[in-house]
Amino acid sequence: MFLLRRTETRRTAMSQAAQSASEEQPLLSMGFLLRTMVVISVLAVLTVAISIGGRWFGRHISLAGNTDSTAEITLTIGRDTVKFPENAIRFPSQRHDGAAERIDLYLTWPAMQGYSKDNHLQFDDIARSSGLIFLQIAQSTMSRDMSGRLEPIYSHLIEGAAEPFRDGLTLHRLRADAGYGDEVLLTVPVRGGPDYVVRCILPSVPDKAASGDCQRDIKVGKDLSVLYRFSSSHLDDWEHIDAAIRTFVQARLVNRSATSP
Repeated sequence: MFLLRRTETRRTAMSQAAQSASEEQPLLSMGFLLRTMVVISVLAVLTVAISIGGRWFGRHISLAGNTDSTAEITLTIGRDTVKFPENAIRFPSQRHDGAAERIDLYLTWPAMQGYSKDNHLQFDDIARSSGLIFLQIAQSTMSRDMSGRLEPIYSHLIEGAAEPFRDGLTLHRLRADAGYGDEVLLTVPVRGGPDYVVRCILPSVPDKAASGDCQRDIKVGKDLSVLYRFSSSHLDDWEHIDAAIRTFVQARLVNRSATSP
């Protein structure tokens, strides 16, 4: 009996000691609190990074290769040096200073402006791309531009009678074996200069005109060939487009004082 009471007393003492130790321990250990704070800090940093990165990524996706920067890029093409704003340069790989074989531009018509927040739909929406003019500028490889090639080259490739077109233009059909596919030649006399000449793939219905179904090249500067493409829906503006492109490129020639007429 004495031993039984002694054993129960010992068990009671041990139980009370364990309960006291348990009550003295904190509900959350310091290690657990530190780990929790680290996890919360990491999540906060990731949230900020995702927010910033998401805005950056979203902006670049929406631009789709375009830029609204107007910083000037200086390029040397052959014997000419030109400066163009970044937002007028079509391809990101060409937006850097230095020597270049060619430069590709795109501009709104008639404003002759590069990409911006105000006009982005003309660049982003293919349904509105007919309002753009595309330029490819390179060192000239031929002694004559398109107007200069009318008599020595194109006149020998024309077949059939000339046909009156619209806006003072005359249509000439090219031989099937000339290598120009479905293109036709449109010409118009220009007072005091060579005939205006442009090649076009005319749509069966005017409403189906493509953004670059007409093309023409001119000479600018010391040795630049400017090939430009525009929609046949703007053929009524052929004279203004030709003059605007020549003025746009000439104004950006670094050596224009030595080449302007």
